[in-house]
Amino acid sequence: MLNKEMQSQGRWLFRWRSYLPILFFVLFIPAFWVFQHPLGSHTADLIWEGFCLLTGGAGLLIRCLVIGYAPKNTSGRNTHKQIAETLNTTGMYSLIRNPLYLGNFFMWLAPVLFLHHWWLFAVYILAFILYYERIIITEEHFLADKFGETYTNWAARTPMMFPKHFRWQQPEIPFSWKTIIRREYHGFYGLIAAMTVMEQVGELVVHRTIVIDPIWTCFFCISTIIYLIVRFIAKCTNILHVEGRP
Repeated sequence: MLNKEMQSQGRWLFRWRSYLPILFFVLFIPAFWVFQHPLGSHTADLIWEGFCLLTGGAGLLIRCLVIGYAPKNTSGRNTHKQIAETLNTTGMYSLIRNPLYLGNFFMWLAPVLFLHHWWLFAVYILAFILYYERIIITEEHFLADKFGETYTNWAARTPMMFPKHFRWQQPEIPFSWKTIIRREYHGFYGLIAAMTVMEQVGELVVHRTIVIDPIWTCFFCISTIIYLIVRFIAKCTNILHVEGRP
C-alpha cells in the first residue's frame, strides 16, 4: 500500500514537476534577510558567485549531454503521463539511470549555494530526495512494466543518480546541437536570470541601497538577447527542428 501511495504521489508530482520546485524559493526570503558577503569581502563574494554559476552550468551541461542524444518520445517534457518508445541505455544513461534529475539537482543547487546558509542547503537536499524519490519510483514501475527484463537488467547494473564508473557507451544516433538549443534555452536563461536577481537583492540587503553589478547586468542583457532570438527561431521557424528528436 505504501508503494502504491508513493506511486500516486509520484504521478502527481511528475505532472507538476516544472512548477512545484519554484515554491522552494519561499525559503529564500528569511535567508536573504540575514544575507552577508562571504568573509565580509566583496572579492570573496565574486569568487563564490562564480563557483555557484559553475555549479549551475555543470547541471545544464549534464542535461545537454542527455538531450543531445535523446531520440523522439524519450527524455521529454511531457506532463500528463509517462512516455517512452525506447529504453535509453547509452550515453549518460550508461552511467546513471536518472541523468536529467542529476542535472536538475545541480541547476537548483546553484541559487541555494548562492546564499551560503547551511540550513537552506540541508532543507534543499531533503526536499530534493523526498520530491524526486516518488517521481523515480513511478517512472521505474512504468519502465519495468513496459520493457520487462531489458529494463531490470539495465537497472541492476546502473546506479540511480551518481555514477560508480565512467564506462561511457556511445549512442548510435548523432549528437544534435539544434535539439539542445531548442530544448534547453529556457534553462540557460532561467539560471542567469535567477542568479542576477539574487545578486541584486543581495547587494540591496548588504548596502541598503540599489547597487547595479556590471558583470551580472552584462550577463543578464546578453542572455536576454540570446533568449529572445532563440525563442523567435524556435517558435516561428523550423531551423532547430531535427527529425526523430524530441
